[in-house]
Amino acid sequence: MNFDEAFERLIDVEKGYVNDPRDPGGETKFGVSKRSYPGEDIPNLTLARAKAIYARDFWGPAGCDALPDMLKFEMFDLAVNTSAPGKPVTAIKLLQRAVGAFDDGVLGPKTLQAAQTMESNRALRRLQAVRLLYYAAIPKERRDPFLAGWVNRVADNMLEA
Repeated sequence: MNFDEAFERLIDVEKGYVNDPRDPGGETKFGVSKRSYPGEDIPNLTLARAKAIYARDFWGPAGCDALPDMLKFEMFDLAVNTSAPGKPVTAIKLLQRAVGAFDDGVLGPKTLQAAQTMESNRALRRLQAVRLLYYAAIPKERRDPFLAGWVNRVADNMLEA
């Protein structure tokens, strides 16, 4: 899977403009939030601009190109859903836990080796399980409005794998 394919799949989930008062990210379009991108004109954000943001701030920093194909989309989606732009520390720590690497949040050679040597189906299942456990550990008041959506997102990924 390459970035273009991953973006097309992601945008099926992160589509349209939303301004949910329960969402601390504020107004959002194509998954790009005003909180994370205060300089962006969110209502008028183009799909091409969103794609450039995702490539620069999530796909690249999460090391998706270096991962086995089976992990690329899950890692990209995880970085988008859990991490600050350009700083996918949470996503990397969850990947590290899934593949048995030291969870320091740095995507280095040991993490990549662990991800590349673990059987891909097993690594993907473990990453999805660790992701669900991460969501379950979020304080109730912060997760309640969004938990069903997050779980459905992981379930959809499981069905697509």
